[in-house]
Amino acid sequence: MGGTAGRGRGTTPAGRGGMRRRAAWRFALLAAAALAAPPLAAQQRAAPGGTEAAEQRVWLQVEALPTLARAQERVAAYAATFPDVQGYYLGSGWYGIVLGPLPRAEALALRTRLLSEGRIPRDAFLADGAAFRQRFWPLAAATEALTADRPADATEVAAAAAEPGSPAAVPVQAPALPAEETPEEARASEAALSQAERELIQVALRWAGLYEGAIDGAFGRGTRAAMEAWQRSRGARPTGILTARERAELLAAYNAPLEGLGVETVRDEAAGIEIALPRAILSPEPVREPPFVRHDARDGSGVRVVLISQDGDEGRLGGLYEIMQTLEIVPPEGPRRRTADAFVIEGADESIRSTTYAWLVDGEIKGFSLVWPAADEERRARLLDVMRASFRRLPGTLDPSLPATEEQGVDLVSGLQVRRPRATASGFFVDRQGRVVTSAAAVEDCAEVTVDGGFAASVAAREGALAVLAPVEPLAPRAVAAFQTAVPRLASEIAVAGYPYGAALAQPALTFGRLADLRGLDGEEDVKRLDLAAQAGDAGGPVLDAGGAVLGMLLPRAGGGTRALPASVAYALEAEAIVAALGRVGVQAQTTEGLVPVGPERLTREAAGFTVLVSCW
Repeated sequence: MGGTAGRGRGTTPAGRGGMRRRAAWRFALLAAAALAAPPLAAQQRAAPGGTEAAEQRVWLQVEALPTLARAQERVAAYAATFPDVQGYYLGSGWYGIVLGPLPRAEALALRTRLLSEGRIPRDAFLADGAAFRQRFWPLAAATEALTADRPADATEVAAAAAEPGSPAAVPVQAPALPAEETPEEARASEAALSQAERELIQVALRWAGLYEGAIDGAFGRGTRAAMEAWQRSRGARPTGILTARERAELLAAYNAPLEGLGVETVRDEAAGIEIALPRAILSPEPVREPPFVRHDARDGSGVRVVLISQDGDEGRLGGLYEIMQTLEIVPPEGPRRRTADAFVIEGADESIRSTTYAWLVDGEIKGFSLVWPAADEERRARLLDVMRASFRRLPGTLDPSLPATEEQGVDLVSGLQVRRPRATASGFFVDRQGRVVTSAAAVEDCAEVTVDGGFAASVAAREGALAVLAPVEPLAPRAVAAFQTAVPRLASEIAVAGYPYGAALAQPALTFGRLADLRGLDGEEDVKRLDLAAQAGDAGGPVLDAGGAVLGMLLPRAGGGTRALPASVAYALEAEAIVAALGRVGVQAQTTEGLVPVGPERLTREAAGFTVLVSCW
């Protein structure tokens, strides 16, 4: 990752996880694992006693590589440092390197610590193990033999670098079948299959988890072994040659998840895209808001499809990659990868799972997002295969001058909701390394904390009502707060800089008031009482004197209790207490004893240099 300049971003982040795509394994290992063992996530759920701890154990996925050789090289490097490294095949040619498993809270803490130490990539993320297949590390648990049906080196990035297309594009209608076939008759009927029909058999075997070879229509050793395994799973004679009836049963199982979805090929001339969509569960009319065409959910299905269509180059593709990750339809946890001309983003949370593809070809960026309810993975994965395989480019892109719709707002991007944090507060830079002081309550129970518009930060220290945040990557603030060590004058004018409306305003707002007392109402020595009508989002922000020096940090308004204070009563943790706390954690704060009053305009401008938005996710 690159550094930062000023308070802007450096190089484009890679996202939260390694993409789970393409590789090759000997069929015997794949079939044995598929038939003998449940997915790792299922094993967790079936842990003895069904304890909460067992259900919450997760892995920290640190990398994913598109070739076995490269994955073995990287996992060996990690193993030299970490004792609990494992490597798993993730499917579709990608190999994951993971640490764990650990209880979720411990895994989160480990991720934060290792990120702050720069020991793992920024896109490391927590994985539940559902995608893990064969283990290739430690070496004693793995085999490196390759199937005869495909080459080992599948180097395409996340299956996104090439335009889609395969025989899986549309469900097929099974033909009328004879009651029985001898092996000789089965071989004869098989010989009459077209190339597309033969490839579809391989696709269905892959979908059944029995085949990882190439989709080429050539029934070699890998394909025959997969057919034999499928026959054994059905209690049929394992000949390795499917009869017409068996082929129909295989395809019926492959297409079963699509029943009731109303999958139809849609030709959108305005967007220049042709794609198969589940029309029965999508709204009948799409909404065009460049660069998106939104197909929203019908009758509460929870399914959404967004087509992407715009002119562009590599820079605009990178910008779209960043924007997509700010949207609510793309949960932050999940693998994602980008090349110069394509990207793929996956995201999952307790409610939805989404996948987004985009390809840059001849100056046009086109792609789609599928958003699907959680806990319905079989249908989602099957439909995603169909959509990607059916995706076709037509001439032209969505007209950027289309009239705007009524669905506009500061928290919308072309009609799509921007992902919002669980809570926001204010804070301020206290050194040139980008460390931030804020309210401890603002970062309590947060899975992730960001500062200054999206930079990841960890909680470096907590002391009473104070929290010190350290950026995961170094920041270069425009300004750093200076703490006032001289005793302020009672009734003097003060101001709080903060974000009372969260991210709705790009700059902090100043709320003016006066210093009511050097102590709290109950005589507390480390707080100052303010006469000021602050908002909840201002908490954690700096309380400034007339010259812009920091008198303290605004504390959250106390809730509950038997005493209700007037709205104009606020408290600030005094500067001396903050400076002392910073010193105990190795931060040398800037101080001043001078007071040269400046006007409100200059005070606002100077406060904007070191006041930041703190977001809890």
